[in-house]
Amino acid sequence: MIESTADRSARRSFVSYYLPLIFWMAFIFFASSASFSAANTSTFIEPLLKWLFPNASLATLTFMHFVIRKLAHFTEYAVLAILAARAFDRSGLAGSRNRWFLISAILVMAYALLDEYHQSFVPSRSASVIDSLVDMTGGFTALLIIRRRRSKLR
Repeated sequence: MIESTADRSARRSFVSYYLPLIFWMAFIFFASSASFSAANTSTFIEPLLKWLFPNASLATLTFMHFVIRKLAHFTEYAVLAILAARAFDRSGLAGSRNRWFLISAILVMAYALLDEYHQSFVPSRSASVIDSLVDMTGGFTALLIIRRRRSKLR
């Protein structure tokens, strides 16, 4: 069976644009497991913080660990939004190309909520609406930056 140029192009497009998005979503799912619970991340983040800030109190180190974890939430969803915008904007489907912002925003919102729902079933994790809001804020911030940069380029 001979593959057409259009088929080859569609497959290349999927691999280039959608596969990174799917892999990142899988990473977020993995990061929602017990391996990335606060108790587990504290085993490597807190010693690093103690080394960087030897005179910091335990309360300060605990707060810094909390902030780092929230920044990780923000960042992982900013990356998700960037990958989603890239995939949907370059999609072979005209409808998704024209609505890349909306589709990406819906994906970020839905995945943030599903992520916290997933965490509610992991014994060492807890579901938090605040974490979902941090996730969504990271994603929306990235999408707004992308949209603003694109409008300036036009």
